[in-house]
Amino acid sequence: MAARSVRFRSTVAAVLVVAVGLVAGAVALVALLRAELTDDVRQAARARAEQVATVVEAGRGVPALPVSDPDEQFVQVLDGAGRVVAASPNVEELPALAAAGRDGEFRIVTPLDEDEFLVVTAVAAAPGGAEQTVVVGRALVAVAEASRIVTVLLAVGLPLLLLLTAGATWAAVGRALAPVAAIRSEVDAISSTALHRRVPQPDSRDEIARLAATMNRMLDRLERAQTAQRRFVSDASHELRSPVATIRQYAELAHAHPDRAPLETLARTVLAEDLRMQRLVDDLLLLARADEDALHPHPSPVDLDDLVLDEARRLRTEVPELRIDTAAVTPVRVEADAQALRRVLRNLGENAARHARSRVSFDLARSAGGEIVLGVEDDGPGVPEADRERVFERFVRLEEARARSGEEAGGSGLGLAIVAELVAAHGGTAAVATSPGLGGARFEVCLP
Repeated sequence: MAARSVRFRSTVAAVLVVAVGLVAGAVALVALLRAELTDDVRQAARARAEQVATVVEAGRGVPALPVSDPDEQFVQVLDGAGRVVAASPNVEELPALAAAGRDGEFRIVTPLDEDEFLVVTAVAAAPGGAEQTVVVGRALVAVAEASRIVTVLLAVGLPLLLLLTAGATWAAVGRALAPVAAIRSEVDAISSTALHRRVPQPDSRDEIARLAATMNRMLDRLERAQTAQRRFVSDASHELRSPVATIRQYAELAHAHPDRAPLETLARTVLAEDLRMQRLVDDLLLLARADEDALHPHPSPVDLDDLVLDEARRLRTEVPELRIDTAAVTPVRVEADAQALRRVLRNLGENAARHARSRVSFDLARSAGGEIVLGVEDDGPGVPEADRERVFERFVRLEEARARSGEEAGGSGLGLAIVAELVAAHGGTAAVATSPGLGGARFEVCLP
């Protein structure tokens, strides 16, 4: 695992990159050093050869040819036939070490030393037309020795430098990844029962700090989702207990006292509670699909004003004591899912009728920006400003609604949540405000 870790791979990569750079630089350095030192030897040999050639050409004969280091230098003067006519003391007994009659340079091995000599020749025109060749040789031992010393130093220093690079990279990457290890350890300890825990967030502003912040935001979302899910299950269970308890109560009464529970009353009660339970289950299934992002409307051309008028007629029939106003409904056609819009209108209509004192009003129009605006108003107590966002959450029933006289009067607290989900699936928005005309609540739906 250590060999596969980011720390190990980063260290290896850094060492390899630095090693390639250092080796290339070392080779270039040694080559440049050899070239520079060899050029110095060449220049010195050439200068000595030209000096001797100048004396010969001046007609003053061949000068004495002493050398400062007999093991590393020699001088010879050759006639046109290649015979040695003069030489430095250390090569007097040796034959010609170069060919006569040409200028140039080359390398040879001599009896003077094991190392190579760099030989420079120069042709001098002696008086009388004879040509003599000056041969000067200088040993390259200093070049070889200097190159060897530098190579040894580099061979010792480069591994030490690579070790230092490896250590520094290992420490730096380890320090940089230490918060990641802490984050990993904390995340590993977080379970579904400990979503309140958060990963440690470094004080720096680097990528690790941003990763920790992102993970904490993710944990916030997971905690909220888990809390909402648990509340959803708890509230759903609570809502389902009521019709189940009612059915059980009437069934037990009919079983224990058949004479006190007429069959018609039992059937009517069981049917009503069953319908209530069925609607609650349908609502729960729709919200579950919304949580899974599975609400996919099937749009088609819909006359939205016809749906509004149908809902108004239904309310007039079921709640005859209320005045249902549709004077502000104008013809509007929209591309939408007709069944979903019917559900939206039914929930908004039932919510308005539940809280209205005497009047419910519908309005429908197209705004200047092209949006379709549907409004449902009532003359009830309205929705406090502090609760206008919360009212679209699931199982939310305001205190006034909870103080209902009958169980059905306040609903299950899912109607407006379903409105918000269905409208959002159509790309629209739902909001609540104060009705300017009736003084109660105004629920407004905007569709594209």
